[in-house]
Amino acid sequence: MKHLLSIESLNASDIEQLLAEAKVMKRERGRHAAEPLRGQTWAMIFSKSSTRTRVSFEVGIRELGGQVIFLNASDIQLGRGEPICDTARVLGRMVHGTVFRTFAQADVEEFARYAGIPTINALTDEEHPCQILADLFTIQEKQPGPWSQKVITFVGDGQCNVANSWIFAAGRLGFELRVAAPPAFQPTPALLQRAGGRVRCVEDPRAAATGADVLYTDVWVSMGKEAEAAERLRQLAGYQINDALVARAKPGALVMHCLPAYRGKEIDAGTFEAHAQTIFDQAENRLHVQKAILAWVVR
Repeated sequence: MKHLLSIESLNASDIEQLLAEAKVMKRERGRHAAEPLRGQTWAMIFSKSSTRTRVSFEVGIRELGGQVIFLNASDIQLGRGEPICDTARVLGRMVHGTVFRTFAQADVEEFARYAGIPTINALTDEEHPCQILADLFTIQEKQPGPWSQKVITFVGDGQCNVANSWIFAAGRLGFELRVAAPPAFQPTPALLQRAGGRVRCVEDPRAAATGADVLYTDVWVSMGKEAEAAERLRQLAGYQINDALVARAKPGALVMHCLPAYRGKEIDAGTFEAHAQTIFDQAENRLHVQKAILAWVVR
């Protein structure tokens, strides 16, 4: 049985296989030769709100022949304090797989351990593996070539779940990752050592952007961090992707954002609109990659 719990848990071969499958899923949408989820019912448990993740998984499960039940944590006993392990053991007897979006990485891992069914991490505070797989697929589509020759620059909160997953992806695929963040928002040495790979952390976003193939950013105030909003906005104010930063990257560099975007904060409005085609291709690719993940875990 397979799970997709983190980028850290994948090897390079797993990632390449998922990206290859996503290419097929995208090319053959609406005329799939096989429906690997036919006869199956999947549960989606979301403790955090979502647009792209929810829609892409619901549509993806249906397009692969399955049925889906959406469960907000407040709608089930999990929201009233039932232990994760008990919820997992109940659902494991009733559904065929689970897509789980919650706060603690440990909760997704505990669910997978007790449920006995394929489990997919749709986001935790520590990792966002489905997003990064879709991002890798988008880069591969738009900039074919060896990963080892690419430079990807992440600008902003270098301790967020998206940045963490990028760090593990760099360790698996061998590209150079630059993280531009204030000292208080840089990845911990322990995480960098655990991940391996070519990861360089700097304070100066201009230095990090110079010669990059990809500039990437995420919101400065992630879900669950709202109480810190004012201080976060103050410290991260100099870490915006804008025309001046894009000018330091390679000609034709991709500008990417996992959305939702707050124009005027992590990215300015003009830069966002100039690169909207890439950003919304990136969003669409969540569907194709999610379908590849679903097929992979049940195979």
